[in-house]
Amino acid sequence: MKTSNKGIKLITSFEGYRNKAYKCPAGVWTIGYGTTVYPSGKKVKSGDTCTKKQAIAYLKHDLEKFEKIVAKKVNVKKLNQNQFDALVSFAYNTGTVGVTMCACIKVKNYKGCAKSMLSWNKTTVNGKKVVLAGLTRRRKAESDLFLS
Repeated sequence: MKTSNKGIKLITSFEGYRNKAYKCPAGVWTIGYGTTVYPSGKKVKSGDTCTKKQAIAYLKHDLEKFEKIVAKKVNVKKLNQNQFDALVSFAYNTGTVGVTMCACIKVKNYKGCAKSMLSWNKTTVNGKKVVLAGLTRRRKAESDLFLS
């Protein structure tokens, strides 16, 4: 399965486009539409810049990686396009698909999977878990897409 335009719009709406490298709330250098590692394997660093065209190329490369992660973690034959897109968006942001989410999908407990997504709205700041409003909105949008 490949991410649809709806899934890409969800990801880009939350990631936003940045032509200059910045540190995300988790302290990771990021550029473009959420890219942290270039297709070459080199990590994004302070002072890096990119054009919108480069950012789109990075996004497409990143999507392939996260589509593979989703396909490896869950049986995508059990998913519809919206569910797949929501999981790719989730993985794009977190780097993985949660164990509880995978277990729920395995037994077709889709509401349980969507509910599990909602709990991934925190980051660590100075050693403490902090709820981020932006992550709360993103998880709600992913959960809603997953259930549609």
